[in-house]
Amino acid sequence: MTAPVFTALHQALGDDIVVAGDAIEGRYLGDWVVRAETTRVAALVRPRSTEDVSAAVRICHAHGVPVVAQGGLTGLVGGAAPVDGCVLVSFERMTGVEEVDRAASTLTAQAGTPLQVIQDAAAAEGLFFPLDLGARGSCQIGGNIATNAGGNRVIRYGMTRDLVLGLEVVLADGTIVTSLNKLIKNNAGPDLRQLFVGSEGTLGLITRVVLRLHPQPRSQAAALCALERYEQVVALLAHARASLGGTLSAFEVLWPDFYALVAQPESGVAPPVAAGAGMYALVEALGADAVADRAAFERMLAGALDTGLVTEGVMAQSPSEVRDLWRVRDLSGEFPRLLGASVGYDLGIPIGDIGRFVDACGRALRERWPAAKTAFFGHIGDSNLHLNLVVQDGAQPQAELDAIVYGLVREWRGTISAEHGIGLLKRPYLGHTRTAEEIVLFRAIKHALDPKGILNPGKILEE
Repeated sequence: MTAPVFTALHQALGDDIVVAGDAIEGRYLGDWVVRAETTRVAALVRPRSTEDVSAAVRICHAHGVPVVAQGGLTGLVGGAAPVDGCVLVSFERMTGVEEVDRAASTLTAQAGTPLQVIQDAAAAEGLFFPLDLGARGSCQIGGNIATNAGGNRVIRYGMTRDLVLGLEVVLADGTIVTSLNKLIKNNAGPDLRQLFVGSEGTLGLITRVVLRLHPQPRSQAAALCALERYEQVVALLAHARASLGGTLSAFEVLWPDFYALVAQPESGVAPPVAAGAGMYALVEALGADAVADRAAFERMLAGALDTGLVTEGVMAQSPSEVRDLWRVRDLSGEFPRLLGASVGYDLGIPIGDIGRFVDACGRALRERWPAAKTAFFGHIGDSNLHLNLVVQDGAQPQAELDAIVYGLVREWRGTISAEHGIGLLKRPYLGHTRTAEEIVLFRAIKHALDPKGILNPGKILEE
């Protein structure tokens, strides 16, 4: 039987935009990690404009039908997975850069525009959009904003929320709120755009965006360093910040268990420095003066070697060698091949505590599973620690692993999600990171903006 909401959507928008539930392709039924527990979806809507989105949401609101927004479906926590009986709204057709304003250093785009398209459009005008993720070719800027994506350059440019100046949003009743602000300074009342950044489609559907651009870097320097212990990693970070100032753009750290994956022949990557060190750090700087910036980076690295902070360091001599160093860090994308069907965690721990947290976490895991294989790594310059692990053959005991890892995160006053969002997978553990009062406040905001609870229900908050 055709759902009444499908009939209403089809009448309003037509069969070019609306697809019946039983005709939806499987790729819409989950994100990168989470597949839908149900295939009962009322309809798929593929709008071409904000007005189409508004019409679809208004009809769903009238029928009390859930709405789940979908971007590039590259999320890792199930935030875009369908819920039972919902209408999916895919932004894949709402794509395109509308304007690059060189004077204001802003870019205006539709929400479905892939991140790489935005990066390229900025570069074509001599500007730079610094958000960068491995999924750059397929993730969409609306999804990046809805999840407050992080990436490799947060230490210098901040999270996605720091790069958003204006938004256009469709609310739960179909109301269009347009605030395509280009001003860095705009103190006219509360900053409502930040309500929607990181809200994972639970408060409104982002349709258009204004992004802040930066000058295009003219120099890039990078080095991979070997260190003896985590305390030296913290000291190297302080040294790099003091030596490089605002040009420090990335500070990635690899533990020996991660680096062992690089050192094996199956990795396909030649280790730039020998295995066997206690820690490894990838330091990158982006600047505006190729000669002066390189000299400053060389002085930073020499000082770290002279004082014993670093036992060995390899500095890239060309753009291709910079890419080779980053290939070591990006080996995390090969975990399914090198580590097997691993479980991944995206955590935030205060920088000074990360070393001891890793020791405590590894010890707790191996006390329970002596043969556990772990790989710790992360954007330590902005307190973001990643962990991938395999503790047994076959299916991994996800619930037991979560209890151990997230229990330690709560004990160490960290966050269960540094950059991936909450979605479905981390929803039961939100209270490990947020206080009861914060959760009550978020529920109040949710109820005020979405009193029927139709926008991405069951995500972030337990129902």
